Amino acid sequence: MSDAKKISGSEQLMTAANVVTMVRIAFIPVLVFIMLAPWVSWLGWDNGHLWQPIIAAVVFVILSVTDTLDGYLARSRNEVTDFGKFMDPLADKILVASAMLALVETGVLPSWIAIVILAREFIVSGIRMLAAKEQVVIAASWYGKAKTAFTMVAITLFIIMNAPVVYENIPLTHGQLVAFSWFIMIIAVVLTIVSMVDYIAKSKHLLGFGESPAKETDSTSAEIIDREQLVSKAQLAIETAVSKQLKIATAESCTGGMVAQALTSVPGASDTLEGTVVSYSNQVKHQVLGVSQSTLDEFGAVSSQTACEMAAGVRNRLACDAAVSITGIAGPSGGVPGKPVGTVWIGVSTRDGEHAELHHFKGDREQVRIQSAAAALDMLVKAL
Repeated sequence: MSDAKKISGSEQLMTAANVVTMVRIAFIPVLVFIMLAPWVSWLGWDNGHLWQPIIAAVVFVILSVTDTLDGYLARSRNEVTDFGKFMDPLADKILVASAMLALVETGVLPSWIAIVILAREFIVSGIRMLAAKEQVVIAASWYGKAKTAFTMVAITLFIIMNAPVVYENIPLTHGQLVAFSWFIMIIAVVLTIVSMVDYIAKSKHLLGFGESPAKETDSTSAEIIDREQLVSKAQLAIETAVSKQLKIATAESCTGGMVAQALTSVPGASDTLEGTVVSYSNQVKHQVLGVSQSTLDEFGAVSSQTACEMAAGVRNRLACDAAVSITGIAGPSGGVPGKPVGTVWIGVSTRDGEHAELHHFKGDREQVRIQSAAAALDMLVKAL
């Protein structure tokens, strides 16, 4: 399995994706200038004020679209960098904040809407910083992406809705255009609140509102585990699930069904084990388990995001209470910079959400697979 390579040093500032990101940030003051400054009168442009909102909207749309462009460049050119991961979302937040504050300044947008949307960004950013400190991975949801899309469209509409050249040349009255703009903006605000609540719910253990799940760990254990020990761990998982009357499932990549094999070797497994999906290829991960293609493209098959989506996918498709997933590089080849042979992500999904653990196992291919299966069974028991 291959993943985006990691580059360092001066190369981090010279990638095509990072250049696009920095250009986007550099043009944000230009956008604010176009929206607020009386530059059309300085140029002596008669009726220029009629076109000023249109020009501002075009600039905003171009800056918004470049967010997709730099992400595509980073993935397609295998130039994912730490600098880019930091600056790309920061550029989006600065763009949205600048545009909304400019709209508030012109009196088009009520300040409470900007406060709600910007407050959400501060809260989520704070939780992300706390999660990074605790080495916890919080799985993203579709709410955030939908919120971003509707916010961008809403801002564009608010920039142009009072421009006569717009509503005089489209089959809408000014009142209808304003109503439609507000409709999109209200959806954006609702998604903003929902996505924030969803993020807080997933991170409640970090904020002291719930039990803390297993954190993302970097295990370098070289413990030799045999098949008998693996079956003992599977027996504990079966007994725990049966005692709590819970249904379980597995999604496995590099272990190829080893966890399911250990579980089915235990008498009574049929009372709790719903099934397993051996998703060895990315195609099966995507088409059967529902791992998004954007996750596979951006983070790779061996990642916390993929592990979480695999676990959630098999749990939802088999309608069970808890599921465990494994995705990694068992060797002897397949290692890439930053992800050597023995790198394994194990994910767990329950009704409370998903989380993942990172392991770096030592040994040959068989030992990496056995250790992965054993760690997955341990995580499953904790989840149960």
